[in-house]
Amino acid sequence: MQWEGISEFVYVAENESFTLASKKMAISTAQVSRQISALEKRLNIKLFYRTTRKVSLTEEGRVFYQHCRGVLDGLDEAERAITNLQSRPQGKVRLSAPVTYGEQQILPLVNDFVQRYTDVEVSAYLSNQQVDLIEDGYDLAIRIGKLSDSSMMAKQLGKRTNYTCATPAYLAKYGIPHSLSELSKHNCLLGTLDYWRFNEAGREKNIRVTGNLRYNSGFGLVDAVLKSQGIVLLPDYYVQEHLDSGALVTVLDNYREADEGIWAVYPHNRHLSPKIRLLVDFLAEKLS
Repeated sequence: MQWEGISEFVYVAENESFTLASKKMAISTAQVSRQISALEKRLNIKLFYRTTRKVSLTEEGRVFYQHCRGVLDGLDEAERAITNLQSRPQGKVRLSAPVTYGEQQILPLVNDFVQRYTDVEVSAYLSNQQVDLIEDGYDLAIRIGKLSDSSMMAKQLGKRTNYTCATPAYLAKYGIPHSLSELSKHNCLLGTLDYWRFNEAGREKNIRVTGNLRYNSGFGLVDAVLKSQGIVLLPDYYVQEHLDSGALVTVLDNYREADEGIWAVYPHNRHLSPKIRLLVDFLAEKLS
């Protein structure tokens, strides 16, 4: 109710005419007149002097106009601010990502993004434990593998390949495994799980493996496998450079599981803010 008639009042005051105000507002003169009359009745003051040739503000009307003009200017500024937000990303982004993948892949790209969009601030938390985006207040999370939370929106950024590999020296000494059952004859360097996932005849298969080392550090396992201490199963971002150089070679390629998806996950919101939308698109472009 407080807003009714304000725009009509300002247009009439600035044009000194009900007719000109109605034309500029694209509404009827009668509607402008009704709104002004209702406004005067609500305020219990006379805002205009009306004659057949001119409309002018009363003293109370001039005071009221100054305040109303400031209010409408503030609304215009608010609309411009929202429009700028839609075209130029700014503000804070809270991001979560797995530790190693975040360090090696995500954060360097975030640095590039912030360098391009200098009004964006990013706070990143790296953890291998899944965060609750809503409860913990995160805007975006990077996740790898199968997604379980259907209440979130997700966009695939890329894929991860897991390689079973060893040094040529280790394989020359202990032999190359050609079947999954032969892994029991090898020293398997373990991470947090005591089984490895493979694909056999189109079906996922978990193989229990054993070895003398178990680390929750991919870098520790890479160091061990490079020192010919066994066979390891690790994602590409740990071992790709060593495969490219020939320091490591892959085994059991016919049993390699399907590539895992790398996802950007964010709360369901049809009006996704520009900073999140642009960051997700930027990561997808660079990681695809």
